[in-house]
Amino acid sequence: MVNALPKTAVKEPKPGIKAPAQETVLTPRFYTTDFEATANLDLSAQDKELKAMLAEMQADYNRHHFVRDESFQQSWEHIDGEGRRAFIEYLERSCISEFSGFLLFKELSRKLKGRSPLLAEIFHLMARDEARHAGFLNKCMGDFGVSLDLADVTKNRSYTFFPIEWVLYTVYLSEKIGYWRYILIYRHLQKHPENQFYPLFRYFESWCQDENRHGDIFKALIRSQPQLWNNWKARLWSRFFLLTVFVTHSLTVHERASFYDQLGLDATEFDAAVVRNTNETSARAFPSILNTDHPDFFPLLRQCADNNLKLSEIESTSQPQPIKWLRKLPLIAGIGWNFLRLFLLPSIDAEALRGTVR
Repeated sequence: MVNALPKTAVKEPKPGIKAPAQETVLTPRFYTTDFEATANLDLSAQDKELKAMLAEMQADYNRHHFVRDESFQQSWEHIDGEGRRAFIEYLERSCISEFSGFLLFKELSRKLKGRSPLLAEIFHLMARDEARHAGFLNKCMGDFGVSLDLADVTKNRSYTFFPIEWVLYTVYLSEKIGYWRYILIYRHLQKHPENQFYPLFRYFESWCQDENRHGDIFKALIRSQPQLWNNWKARLWSRFFLLTVFVTHSLTVHERASFYDQLGLDATEFDAAVVRNTNETSARAFPSILNTDHPDFFPLLRQCADNNLKLSEIESTSQPQPIKWLRKLPLIAGIGWNFLRLFLLPSIDAEALRGTVR
């Protein structure tokens, strides 16, 4: 359900300001939720863990880790062509995603102030982290002659309403999959420094520490609500959100394969590593996870990505829209059918695995 918040008229971007990419089902969403229900959450089952993580957030161990050093002070004109375009797209998507988290956490903090002080302070500090990340990424875009007007993006973006239960599931996964994306790239470049074509990647170790901490906070929030993990509905919802995030990740990674090529990474192998690790980590929070070792799992996921690439090829043609739509229909149906087949694969009881995952 999309909350029909009023939008201001879209203006022509100023020089050096990039018009945000068109919103699609794959672009990062901006969310709003039921703040009343959030304020009424009973956190007593995880009160000790949440307070411990609040203390970590207040210590702000990363406060000095996002300062641009002299390595950024050079020309980046040598990164050109498709590689430049793909990297700017990566920076934009990452910036919008971080900024989306900032807006949601900031509003949660504001709405919960005086009603749920512990949650209000936690969300305030998470908003601080997300704003720091988004600002850093936007400055990186500036190195390539473009940047985003984030205030304008705030006013002109659609906001999607999610019940707080869905927010807990999806933000947990967003933070954990973000952790694995960042740490796997960081580890790869530690072994292959010749592929580190831009200084941003040196910051990914600190970056993933924030992502991991945020994910752990949402894990505690999920485990504080028994209805989110102790019944058959929770098992179905956890599998659904895992699969939704993994399919979206696979589609976007393969769309930007040229970016991963620059890093010396194979897009398909990177996608599989991120999905496997995120799925395994999710057994700490979710009652059910996906069986990524099933022989059909990754072939079906790759078919979804291949269909999506064919959709992009059709859209880039000069054919009339009705013809494009007719050509796209079987591909869209194929993605939906493969999603259903993936969902129906036997799952893994995560409660039985508790304490054995990393």
